[in-house]
Amino acid sequence: MVETLRYCLGTLGTGIIAAVMLPVMIFTAALSLLGVGLLALPHELRWLARAADFERRRAGARLGRTVPGHERLGGQVRELLADPATVRDLRWLPVNLLAGLVLGTIGTGFILIPLLAVPTVALWWLFPDDDPMRVIANIPVTNWGSAIGLGLVQLLLCVVLAVFVAPRIADLSARISALLLAPSTREKLTERVETLEETRAGAVDAHGAELRRIERDLHDGTQARLVSIAMRLGLAEQQLARDPQAVATLLAEAREGAEEAMTELRGVLRSMYPPILADRGLEGALAAVAANCPLPVELDVPTLGKLPAPVEAAAYFVVNEALTNVVKHSGATGAQVTVTRIGDTLSVIVLDNGRGGVSEERGTGVAGMRRRIAALDGQFMVDSPVGGPTVVAMDCPCGS
Repeated sequence: MVETLRYCLGTLGTGIIAAVMLPVMIFTAALSLLGVGLLALPHELRWLARAADFERRRAGARLGRTVPGHERLGGQVRELLADPATVRDLRWLPVNLLAGLVLGTIGTGFILIPLLAVPTVALWWLFPDDDPMRVIANIPVTNWGSAIGLGLVQLLLCVVLAVFVAPRIADLSARISALLLAPSTREKLTERVETLEETRAGAVDAHGAELRRIERDLHDGTQARLVSIAMRLGLAEQQLARDPQAVATLLAEAREGAEEAMTELRGVLRSMYPPILADRGLEGALAAVAANCPLPVELDVPTLGKLPAPVEAAAYFVVNEALTNVVKHSGATGAQVTVTRIGDTLSVIVLDNGRGGVSEERGTGVAGMRRRIAALDGQFMVDSPVGGPTVVAMDCPCGS
């Protein structure tokens, strides 16, 4: 009941805000036709966005679901008006002027009226004898006995109304707000298509960059060593009859070059899909990464069950890249890796106690990790205030 009262009071408050903002915004919009109101309009639209996002959070919490709002607030009128959420804010404002005031007042009244039920009846003696107080079903109250009896009945009825009607009024208010402020199915589909286009473009770019990296590693490393081996073997073949000692030296160098080429080739293959994932699974692979890290790493990885290979590889690379950044750039003394699976979502969190200040623009691999997770329809987040700590987190769908 306390939560319902709080929600109804909040609804009444947003109704009052709408009653103040709507005429102000209409006046500003009229002035904008003359060019004068264009300076104030962006500020008012941002105030409206904050009020609408507050209502979205309230309605979402009441209904047990998320009501998407503004991802960011633009600085110019054109940017604000181009945001579909702003259009929904403007649609919600006049409706909430009426619904907020009416539903908020009624809901609050139903909850508070039991507090007045008995005290009101107790004032029966103030009424004249020829026009007594009348309560339920127009029954007159003429003495203390009828006042107490009718007061208790009135209190019971008011409590019933408060318990059963007020929450439904609050739910109705929340549903109206969610209907007006949440994106429609068509808008969700449009946003989904735009997101998929961006993530797929990022995946194509990431794939192309990965292919170029592999080609560069093979060309500059393995291929160059194989050419060196072929040259040494050619020289050895030419000097086989004349200088057997030189041949032995060339063969030894060729053998060392072959071993180095094999090591580099294994490194290239490991960067494509680490064999340890196929051999030991994500749990074992992350344990190996933590063990090889120069810093102490606290690893919390429960049994995750069978995961799709792309998701395993993405989680492995995110942890590996994040710990590499911790070692190189953070100045941390330790890190913590937590992996959980809830339903069909795999979550990975890498936390360090370093200096923070991670930026995607500095080439720390954050952009690459983001593209890799976005290609799998996952979410990637970096929270790294200056002074630390730094949190790198990913949520990735891993259902069939």
